[in-house]
Amino acid sequence: MVNKNEIGALLLRLVLGLVFLANGVTKFQGGIGNTAGWFESIGIPGFLAYAVGTIELVGGIALILGLGTRIVSMLLGIIMIGAIFTVNLSAGFLNGYVLDLVLLVLAVHLVLNGSKLYSLGQLLKGRGS
Repeated sequence: MVNKNEIGALLLRLVLGLVFLANGVTKFQGGIGNTAGWFESIGIPGFLAYAVGTIELVGGIALILGLGTRIVSMLLGIIMIGAIFTVNLSAGFLNGYVLDLVLLVLAVHLVLNGSKLYSLGQLLKGRGS
């Protein structure tokens, strides 16, 4: 029988993965150079756009597959902290950082608890045992 907490963690992992995959795809489809230019315009080094876009894209896929859930979630949480404090804090709670805060809390949950259900990482780990 599947633990209901694992079902919840699976849902969080999949949704977080889909959200970040979509954000990463958008950064690259819109031209990552444009994103880098926007980063520079708000005082963030442009090269970080490449790192953020890659972490979002690859990390989103990894979360959906259940690979490196805790590490990927930690990286995405760091990105959300950066987004809150560099971009959205000044716009206030509802018009600014509310979504970033929700994504940060989802990421922290996955860092603390992981998500083993339907996880490729768990499957691979089980093979080595």
